[in-house]
Amino acid sequence: MKWELADRVSALTPSTTLAITAKAKEMKSKGIDVIGLGAGEPDFNTPHHIISAAAASMNEGHTKYTPAGGLGPLKEAIINKFKEDQGLSYDNTEVIVTSGAKHALFTLFQVLLNEGDEVIIPTPYWVSYPEQVKLAGGRPVFIEGKEENEYKITPEQIKEAVTGKTKAVILNTPSNPTGMLYSREELDAIGKVCLENDILIVSDEIYEKLVYEGNSHVSIAQISPQMKEHTIVINGVSKSHSMTGWRIGYAAGNAKIIKAMTNLASHSTSNPTTTSQHGAIAAYDGTQEPVEEMRKAFEERLNIVYEKLNAIPGFHCIKPQGAFYLFPNVSEAVSLTGYETVDEFAKALLEEAEVAVIPGSGFGSQDNIRLSYATSLDLFEKALERISAFVNRKIEETK
Repeated sequence: MKWELADRVSALTPSTTLAITAKAKEMKSKGIDVIGLGAGEPDFNTPHHIISAAAASMNEGHTKYTPAGGLGPLKEAIINKFKEDQGLSYDNTEVIVTSGAKHALFTLFQVLLNEGDEVIIPTPYWVSYPEQVKLAGGRPVFIEGKEENEYKITPEQIKEAVTGKTKAVILNTPSNPTGMLYSREELDAIGKVCLENDILIVSDEIYEKLVYEGNSHVSIAQISPQMKEHTIVINGVSKSHSMTGWRIGYAAGNAKIIKAMTNLASHSTSNPTTTSQHGAIAAYDGTQEPVEEMRKAFEERLNIVYEKLNAIPGFHCIKPQGAFYLFPNVSEAVSLTGYETVDEFAKALLEEAEVAVIPGSGFGSQDNIRLSYATSLDLFEKALERISAFVNRKIEETK
């Protein structure tokens, strides 16, 4: 039939995250006390000064179209942020404001990739990377971030994966789902391989403000002028300022690429929401105290729940350095409890223990689950009690 769906859509992999979330919502609608640990957003409200600035902008009549690439004052705020945080200099032609960081990534791959171009994606990965590459006609090439290397990839792995069709490599630091952070030395070594092979670096830094235990976020773009030229930085205010629903992200880098992204945006989304852009200006130009307060709260939660998670039989978790996720290897727990796969284990956790977690298969990892501590400490501890009781009960039943 002429109205059959396009091949590019049929090739998409269904979202494991959405499936678990839908099941949890269904159970909640029936009155079941499900604790959801799948949240990919802070459980804090957007800071008041941002909300006030957005409301004021509407009352002042700022409710019309803006340039497709974003408001000039917001671009300036982003440029100032790069100078203050990373010592990086960009101009207006090197920045595009988008409808969330996800939209920045989607638009980037659309303007960058031709049919068959390859993009190196480390595993574990954020769920949308491979799907966005495929939608642009590209081919995801996966390389494993091994657990013994804190789920991070090495320069040697990139060298082995490079072919004549390799166009880009994605780096996500701090990482979703692992919470791991690349050091300056690691980024330097990876960047040199990319420079040698003329590979574009796509640096997803959306969790940059959520870093713990005295660690520092480093952007690969700040290591050298050459690496900056070969890097498109992806960021936004969703995680740092608890503005997930406002949908403001951005990309910064090569002016030719940014111009192409802006042209594409003009034919797709027109412009990011005007009111949200005014809120984002306040997010960057105003006080950063709420950002630090939220970071401290997440770090406190992490320090409390980390040992309790590792005390569950068969759970082994490397302590994350950033973001707000725990990504334990539960392969031993799966075996001890008599299940075949992590997906089955996660399904049973939801149905029997009434705790929703995300199986690692959605992130390209078959041995892990992801738990978000972007929820109240009381609820997280209650969830861990349920998981522990479930695992111990299943172990007894399989003896």
